[in-house]
Amino acid sequence: MAIYEYKGKQPTIGKNCYIADTADVIGNVLLGDGCYVGPGAIIRGDYGRITIGNRTGVEENVVIHARPGESATIGNDVTLGHQATIHNVLLIDDFAVIGMGSVISDYATVGRWAAIGEGAVVRNRQEIPAEAIAVGIPAKIIGSVGEDYKKEWTHFKNVYVELAKTYRNDLKKIS
Repeated sequence: MAIYEYKGKQPTIGKNCYIADTADVIGNVLLGDGCYVGPGAIIRGDYGRITIGNRTGVEENVVIHARPGESATIGNDVTLGHQATIHNVLLIDDFAVIGMGSVISDYATVGRWAAIGEGAVVRNRQEIPAEAIAVGIPAKIIGSVGEDYKKEWTHFKNVYVELAKTYRNDLKKIS
């Protein structure tokens, strides 16, 4: 893993996190406990602040960045799907699921347990309410999250928390 200090600011990494060797965590970043940061992920707090809560999964090739003097805040138990781009969001709240290849743009908010579909674009300053399902370009609300969805995604979120634990001990590079 590549953890970088930048202009006197260095990441704070919580307990029991896994950060892949090919992931970059730069500058003013606070990463909560039990997080998974997959290969190719870039969490860039070079001139903005990034706060990520506990047990959040930052999957492969996710990019997170904040504007100068501003911050991006991501809650607890959030899933950021493969290749998602998170740029200067106000808040991605607890338990939200951000689909693969989606974009969450400047000053957007994604509510608690909201689900953003694969490839969706949440525009600048757009608000996705709690438990909403949003898809498309630009993202439009098409439904709401039910209890079955929450149960299924709680299982998937726990898979990444478990990966963070086991990868630290059991993942062995062989070449």
